[in-house]
Amino acid sequence: MTETPSDALPSPDASDLPTGTVDVLLIGGGIMSATLGTLLQEVQPDLKIALFERLSDVALESSNAWNNAGTGHAALCELNYMPEGKDGTVDPAKAISINEQFQQSRQLWSSLVDAGVLDAPSTFINSTPHMTFVRGEKDVAYLKKRYEALKDEPLFAGIEYSEDSRVINQWAPLLMQKRRKGEPFAATRVPAGTDVDFGALTRQLIDRLAENGADVRTNTEVRGLKRLDDGSWRVKYRRTVGRTPGEIRAKFVFVGAGGWALKLLQRSGIPEISGYGVFPIGGQWLKTTNPAIVSQHKAKVYSQASVGAPPMSVPHLDTRVVDGEASLLFGPFATFSPKFLKNGSMLDIVTQVRPGNLGPMLKVAWDNPSLIRYLVGELLKNHAKKVDSLRVFMPTAKDEDWELLQAGQRAQVMKKDPEKGGVLQFGTEVVTGADGTIAGLLGASPGASTAVSIMLGLLKTCFPDRIASWEPRLRELIPSYGETLNARPEAARELLDETAEALALTA
Repeated sequence: MTETPSDALPSPDASDLPTGTVDVLLIGGGIMSATLGTLLQEVQPDLKIALFERLSDVALESSNAWNNAGTGHAALCELNYMPEGKDGTVDPAKAISINEQFQQSRQLWSSLVDAGVLDAPSTFINSTPHMTFVRGEKDVAYLKKRYEALKDEPLFAGIEYSEDSRVINQWAPLLMQKRRKGEPFAATRVPAGTDVDFGALTRQLIDRLAENGADVRTNTEVRGLKRLDDGSWRVKYRRTVGRTPGEIRAKFVFVGAGGWALKLLQRSGIPEISGYGVFPIGGQWLKTTNPAIVSQHKAKVYSQASVGAPPMSVPHLDTRVVDGEASLLFGPFATFSPKFLKNGSMLDIVTQVRPGNLGPMLKVAWDNPSLIRYLVGELLKNHAKKVDSLRVFMPTAKDEDWELLQAGQRAQVMKKDPEKGGVLQFGTEVVTGADGTIAGLLGASPGASTAVSIMLGLLKTCFPDRIASWEPRLRELIPSYGETLNARPEAARELLDETAEALALTA
């Protein structure tokens, strides 16, 4: 390959394969790569950026609208961000932190709508109240404590609580119809919740990246990464149509390839990835488009996970708006496949094994028998049993109104732990090479909702010599950058109102 200096990189040409050197290579066409590429173009427009996606289009894996719940995760209704302590107390700190991160996403999206980078807000985000619904005296008592801990926090302004069936019926009628009398239940509601089509958002961001000169390539699978003596990376790829090989040099590489991020980081040889593994958990939804049912429910209603179930399996009954059409989803129901992506390989779970991660993965398997029992139980459920689970939420649900829809694959992080040997982590984690020239994202929820915050952290870590000069522009795009909103009630209210107006949301 003939190397081309970065300041002489030829203009992208759809008829040619990528050659030369780029400043930034984004691997994977999902919301993470789209967000990072957008931020980099905004703070330094002259950067040469390329994006490779192995499938025929972007946003076909985890970012696709039907592969995730579309919840704008702000901890308004998700109980796993605020568990009850052993002493019975509830700490709002993590819930506030998640909300702070989502506000940064709202601010960036608002700025991009105002600038014409994103289309009309309704094409990717819509107001959808966020609710929590619980049954039984224990969970009712917990939810009341959670509400008391959050009601005076500025970022949770407007949260409502009720144990009155008449009130809850007004909020979400499907929850109350034919509900058993005398059953203890309670709900909270935040009108300012959102439903987000991360697939549409990703496509719009990547379209603008390409319009501004980024070299966006689909059907291009990265096969290998090697760090060169000058600190850059030689990346080998193969076209999935025609299987033509090629290579490109990149000064910085971001691996946003979902479940395959682990595989690519392992191929890079960076020692920081040693000790990491992933456990794939798939999902299914029950879906209905029946207008008579959909019209009665406009909310995302979360509850408690069943005993032994992972946090990502929290059951919820959701309004979804995709391509302007409303539907309802219920789930998720866990499935199992050895693939790390829906379009992955059956050998993924085996080929990840290395001497450095075998011990931690075995320890995770030993320490989590309840997870195994949960997965087996989920796999044994047929359509009728899954509708039975829905009836806990919606007593009037009928089998014939609901169809099964396959969701995405979630590669849950397993990693080495100094005390336990190995732990299963339900969340996202950025793994960065020591010199900051390569980074990748592992894990799942609440990733998409907090993509902006995650990528801002990556900019600080990987570009320490440039971040100071970029910060003025970042503050224009994200006014709360570098600060917290919850500690400043007036600023919080002002920015919540501004972003609600820009995104046509309920404040």
